[in-house]
Amino acid sequence: MKVLKILVVGIFVFITYIVFSGSISPYDLMSGVIVALIIAGVMAGFTVQNPLKPLDPRRWVWLIIYALYYFFVAEVKSHLDVMYRILHPKMPVKPGIVRVPYDLETDYAITSVANSITNTPGTVVVDIDPKEKTYFVHWINVRTTDPQKTREMISSKFEYYSKKVFD
Repeated sequence: MKVLKILVVGIFVFITYIVFSGSISPYDLMSGVIVALIIAGVMAGFTVQNPLKPLDPRRWVWLIIYALYYFFVAEVKSHLDVMYRILHPKMPVKPGIVRVPYDLETDYAITSVANSITNTPGTVVVDIDPKEKTYFVHWINVRTTDPQKTREMISSKFEYYSKKVFD
């Protein structure tokens, strides 16, 4: 089982290394394998509990759908909203921190949603309360303080996809 964990983490680290190096020269391939094996050997026990989970092709399909939604829907809508607020003569903002409950189980899912919220213009996760399963989000234009409504408006779509990928 440990060898499978190391293999799974090693494959992901190797792919990441090659993508970011932008090269498939023999030197980069060999150094990528060495780096991947070292990192996987050290980190596999911390990062992967079930090594077969990341190999499930359905999770990859959901990850692609999540990325497409994030980059082409959520990001575009948020950028347009923030641009509207910047360009409007009265700059209509009503900033505040709201509670956004979540229903996720794994740290990966919780973190991916928090990152999606933070990377979307107009919202920033400032704290997470794992006991209450709540994000505290700074919102550029608070439209409601009702936790269930804030969840619907800020994180429900991210949660939906994140559950399919990580939980």
